[in-house]
Amino acid sequence: MSRTVLTPIQKARRINLDATKYGTIAEIGAGQEIARWFFQAGNASGTVAKTMSAYDMAVSDAIYGPCKRYVSRERLFQMLDHEYPLLVSRLSPLRGRKSTFFVVADTVATGNVRRQENGRGWIGIRFQHRPGAQPSQLLLHARLHDNEVTRQQETMGALGLNLVYGIFFHRTKPKVLIDSLRDNLSPGRLEINMVQFSGPGFEGVDNRLMSLHAVSQGFTSAALFARDGSVVQAGEVLYGRPLILLRGTFRPLTKPVLDIIEQAHGGGLFKKGSKPLTLCELSLRDPRRTARRHDFLPRVDMLRAVGQTVLLSRTGPYHTLPPFLRRYTQERIVFILGLPNLREIFDARYYADLPGGLLEGLGRLFMGDMKLAVYPAWNEKQQRYIGAGEFRPPAAHRLLFEQLLASGRIVPLKPRHSHGTAPLPHDVLKMIKTGDPGWKKLVPAPVVRLIKKHRAFGYRGK
Repeated sequence: MSRTVLTPIQKARRINLDATKYGTIAEIGAGQEIARWFFQAGNASGTVAKTMSAYDMAVSDAIYGPCKRYVSRERLFQMLDHEYPLLVSRLSPLRGRKSTFFVVADTVATGNVRRQENGRGWIGIRFQHRPGAQPSQLLLHARLHDNEVTRQQETMGALGLNLVYGIFFHRTKPKVLIDSLRDNLSPGRLEINMVQFSGPGFEGVDNRLMSLHAVSQGFTSAALFARDGSVVQAGEVLYGRPLILLRGTFRPLTKPVLDIIEQAHGGGLFKKGSKPLTLCELSLRDPRRTARRHDFLPRVDMLRAVGQTVLLSRTGPYHTLPPFLRRYTQERIVFILGLPNLREIFDARYYADLPGGLLEGLGRLFMGDMKLAVYPAWNEKQQRYIGAGEFRPPAAHRLLFEQLLASGRIVPLKPRHSHGTAPLPHDVLKMIKTGDPGWKKLVPAPVVRLIKKHRAFGYRGK
């Protein structure tokens, strides 16, 4: 069913004319653009109890407390934690029986064209879904892609208004609420790379599924799930970290895959003392079309159960992911892949959309301190492993490959088995579907338990 999109003025006016919705608007860093819509629409006294803007750091600290980073989740929580109790304590005796109180807050850094920086900000709303209810909350992190500061300010104003409107008129349909955040904003103006719902007003909402929706609808190119299952903003976890990246469908996660990750950690690929973070990437644009969404949550749970951080992305070929990661870290990134994947990397067809073709694509792939760690493939005919050193790319790119190999940009990994008996995930998947109990020996114990619990991958046993 199609949804009628109101203009910003229509949205603000509808809220202003509803006497049950009353709250505070606190904004730092990009003007008072959210509040402006409510005042322009008229009858703002019906909605706005207070507006707050504390730009000076000393003043901001005096109100909200000290903070290491002013554009951060920490500062946003400080703002909400200060303003919401203040609002409720002052106004509950007067209008608590008929009003649903809310506080919307943001802390934003607009971009700098000279330094080629995007604007970015945290925005959140804490609210009652009915009078007297315990508060619920929706947090967002956004990147602003306009070049002009005034345009970035306009974007934050529209986003904040859409957030308030969505909370009150689309709360029971969280996917519609997410979709409405881009109302009246042209494509490409902003990226929403984290959404987090909480509280009684969102009972039953799974933040992982909401992030899946946001990624699939193009709000962002990737979402990140921490080991505890929480949805996190990528910069909070990846900033300044060396990384190990493994792309796969993980249907299912097998013991040999964990062996490969362990080898990458301890194989001398990183400086002594560094602590690389492993990212297991689930791509919604799997070139072999093997990505599955119906078992997305079980796969996330399985990866988390063995201590892995999960990256959900809509990036395509391998060269499209490093530019995203380089927003957050300039440390070494090691991309683990198998020998068949190396053939894809040197296949010019995967770079047809780039003006510079394969050369441009490899430039993006190897940007910064990037290495490919290539696991060998078992050759049944020769009864031995074939490693990256024996790989033969097309003749036109052979010298380039040899240079990458000699310079250590491509690193051959050693097989963990003396014979090609290590099962591939699709072999294990077939065993699960056919009821062969041998699969349980090939999968980590926590993953076995979750496959049984979720009856995942066609499991029909007891």
